[in-house]
Amino acid sequence: MKKDIHPKYNPVVFLDITTGRRFITRSTATSAKTEVIDGVEHYVISCGITSDSHPFFTGKNQFVDTEGRIDKFQKRFGAVRRTSKPKLGK
Repeated sequence: MKKDIHPKYNPVVFLDITTGRRFITRSTATSAKTEVIDGVEHYVISCGITSDSHPFFTGKNQFVDTEGRIDKFQKRFGAVRRTSKPKLGK
């Protein structure tokens, strides 16, 4: 096997920002933020969704937007109308 062709394998902590759960593992990914766990410095990588928060794995449905974007816009701004267009020239 050739030397110095593989990326460096580092201890990391994947942090689920939704639930706050931490997954301690190893990865080639790095970050500027670090945390010491059991005397070992780990890179902290924030994740929006993990198996701890994804509805497929939890079996719980989270808030799903059933109302469309146009309906929301009409509901919010539909009653607001200009009375007349400004006249140019005079």
